[in-house]
Amino acid sequence: MVEEVSSAKKAEREQRLAQRPEWRLQRQVPPGLTDVSALPISQLTPREREIVHLDATALAEAIRARRYTAVEVLKAFCHVATIAQDLTNCLTEVFFDEGLRRAQELDRHLEETGEVVGPLHGVPVSIKDHILVKGHDTATGYAAWAFQTVAEKDAVAVNILRKAGAVIYVKTANPQTLLAIETNNNIYGRTLNPYNRSLTPGGSSGGESALIAVHGSPLGIGTDIGGSIRIPAAYTGLYGLKGSVGRMPHAGLMGSHDGMEAIIGALGPIATSARDLALFCRVMLQYEPWLLEPPLLEIPWKQDVAEGAGLPERLTFAILWDDGVVAPHPPILDALKRARDALLAAGHDVISWEPLDHKAAWDLILKLYFLDGGEEYRQVLEHDPPVPQTEWILSQVPNGGKPFTVAETFRINLEREAFRTRVLAHWNAAKARTATGRHVDAILSPVAATLAPRHDMTRWWGYTSYWNLMDYPAAVFPVGRFRAAGHKPAQLPQGVVHVGDPRSETERVVRAEWDPETYDNIPVSLQLIGRRLNEERLLGILGKVEEALRFQDQQ
Repeated sequence: MVEEVSSAKKAEREQRLAQRPEWRLQRQVPPGLTDVSALPISQLTPREREIVHLDATALAEAIRARRYTAVEVLKAFCHVATIAQDLTNCLTEVFFDEGLRRAQELDRHLEETGEVVGPLHGVPVSIKDHILVKGHDTATGYAAWAFQTVAEKDAVAVNILRKAGAVIYVKTANPQTLLAIETNNNIYGRTLNPYNRSLTPGGSSGGESALIAVHGSPLGIGTDIGGSIRIPAAYTGLYGLKGSVGRMPHAGLMGSHDGMEAIIGALGPIATSARDLALFCRVMLQYEPWLLEPPLLEIPWKQDVAEGAGLPERLTFAILWDDGVVAPHPPILDALKRARDALLAAGHDVISWEPLDHKAAWDLILKLYFLDGGEEYRQVLEHDPPVPQTEWILSQVPNGGKPFTVAETFRINLEREAFRTRVLAHWNAAKARTATGRHVDAILSPVAATLAPRHDMTRWWGYTSYWNLMDYPAAVFPVGRFRAAGHKPAQLPQGVVHVGDPRSETERVVRAEWDPETYDNIPVSLQLIGRRLNEERLLGILGKVEEALRFQDQQ
């Protein structure tokens, strides 16, 4: 059954891609070629290259100014997306013709009225597979759901994108179960990192990250309940934002555990610039989604705050160097040191964040993920063998694989709230250690303990899932690429990172993965965490961090 479904879905995708043979790569790529990141744009004209290198903000402005038509913009991205799929296996549903029809309508509207239909007029946007797009399948990485889950309506976020003038043209790969930080399933197989195809692009939004990294999309929607926006963005050198629950629309997603509210994921953008993170949020909230989706909070977007309004000249940062469970690999520590130096040089206050109960946080979030003892996953996977990352996460199901009782669930919820209260008090107490005498404005942290790892070797999501447990907004941003040749680890402040024997089997496995050659040319990224529901302020602070890093690079 799985093989038949896989063959049929792949054949359907191929039949759609084959309609545009001119968009296929016109050369053979050796299977052993690992870095394919430059190939998807290799056949573009100079004008098309110019288009696909623009971020969504610049694209919207250029289309509004009639420098490009929506049709030519979409054709350029479809061309790149076709090659990206052939090289990285990032797409699921392909509907270029539908997108081109919409682009033609948008061009006609602008020509006839002189007005754009909305702030994303003509901007292509890619959509993660488990998010509903009307008329298209929503297999969500499950063989049992393929061909059975054609959406009858759009997710709220997709509906808003259409109102804003965005053009929807592809859906992208997510892993079996969605509860994975790599992207692999039995329908389409494994998605590959374009910078090194022997490494993962992350998950669960790994199709988005692989596609956007090679300019096959300027902006995509992911979801995140443990790191699934932030880790793929980090592994491919992109920007990603996980907001607090209740800010961004979330209705209209397929997935296991619908209706489970003990821990809730967040929908958000993966993009090529920090300003596009704000653009996405601004568009989502401009259309008042709280009138469609009852759990959403009526908090309009404050764009001036996202651009830095109201921030003090001197900010206070706390750096999480090591979470006390798994020490990060050297390139990540190097990046933290570089950021620390840049922030200090810019006049900001920087202290070390003292990690608080990160292993306990992981144990707690596992209970929240698996309140039913993993039963729903086991049912849907009855005839769909678990891929390695599914096996790994299911091996950690707590409570002996039994569902928690209602009384136990109540206690776990109380445990969650007690944990949140403890971390909040810990953040507030850090004020006593700041030179400004002010509260810490943001925490600067690794996104993961490694750069993009080898396939099936992800072992620790604690640097991201901790902030899901807290429901704090977190943004990921790129700081460069790792170069193995002549690499010398940075000199770190005394005692900020564990250097003795591994503290656990997990740390032993992660430490053993460190080999500079493995990660050569791979993007390096960091994570910035703010206080709950302060997405705008977080992006404003991110602007100051990037400003400090840019100034340092110019010296």
